[in-house]
Amino acid sequence: MDPLTHLLDGPRARRAFALRVVMSQNWSIGVRDKAPLTVIAMMSGQAWLVAGNGQVQLRSGDVAIVRGPEPYIVADDPMRAPDVFIEPGQRCTSLSGEDVGPDMSRGIRTWGNGVSGETTMLIGTYETDAQIGAAVTNALPQVAVVPAGQISASLLGFLEAEVTTDAPGQGSTIDRLLDVLLVHSIRAWAVLNPETAHGWLAGANDPMVFQALKYFHESPEKPWSLESLARLLNISRATLACRFRTCVGEPPMTYLTNWRMLLVSELLADSQLTTAQIAAKVGYGGPFALSTAFKRRFGASPTAYRNCNYATSGAAPVSTSP
Repeated sequence: MDPLTHLLDGPRARRAFALRVVMSQNWSIGVRDKAPLTVIAMMSGQAWLVAGNGQVQLRSGDVAIVRGPEPYIVADDPMRAPDVFIEPGQRCTSLSGEDVGPDMSRGIRTWGNGVSGETTMLIGTYETDAQIGAAVTNALPQVAVVPAGQISASLLGFLEAEVTTDAPGQGSTIDRLLDVLLVHSIRAWAVLNPETAHGWLAGANDPMVFQALKYFHESPEKPWSLESLARLLNISRATLACRFRTCVGEPPMTYLTNWRMLLVSELLADSQLTTAQIAAKVGYGGPFALSTAFKRRFGASPTAYRNCNYATSGAAPVSTSP
């Protein structure tokens, strides 16, 4: 199971904040919520997204994926200073720090500086992120833009309808729709930017590396070695190691270890699984070997990690690889 598939099928430890934003001219929003990931879908009008040392114009139909926690600005003019700020917890404040959220509420999950406006955006913010989710998004730049026409207008319309309507089970429905939008956006961006993608996402650029990644993702429990993988791919160990490292950015066995540890971090969310069972699922001989490798990666034993991260919130901290 590759990271994108796992994002949809695997255990989730995130709560998405969804909002429809309607803005009239002369506006600028400073986002400093420190959220790990935000998806911005332009439904109408245009906006500028300013992040780091760069800026990009978003037009109707575009979808932008923004990686946190660095701050960024969304505005109708890239030179306009923010007059509203989004703080951690999605608290909206003025320049002076006053809470202006209630003043800008425009209905069910709708927010803006007026009842109507030429610019409409759907915002989906993941305020917490599972390890596998981090593995997915860390293959992207800070801002990844998918131009109009690459994402189904029906999907965006369906999401907008769900965001602005109260109905039973709506929270989970919005989460799943945002997941689907994110996956479609990542896939579209990777196809359009093969030279920019890195990590596991870049593996699709090399058929041999792609197949190696597929083996790792689908069967992490197997006793893989560089020799056994090279034999299966009918290629020399040296060639495999070179091409894999060039494409993905790290050696095959290092990637496999990282992938196994990310899987363990999420399997620990299931309190019914013992460390021995988890070890078997990811290719470790027993709980002691698993604990040693896991502690080296996360600085805590599997049991301590489970108690700290899943006993209350159910969320795992963000990681940086693979």
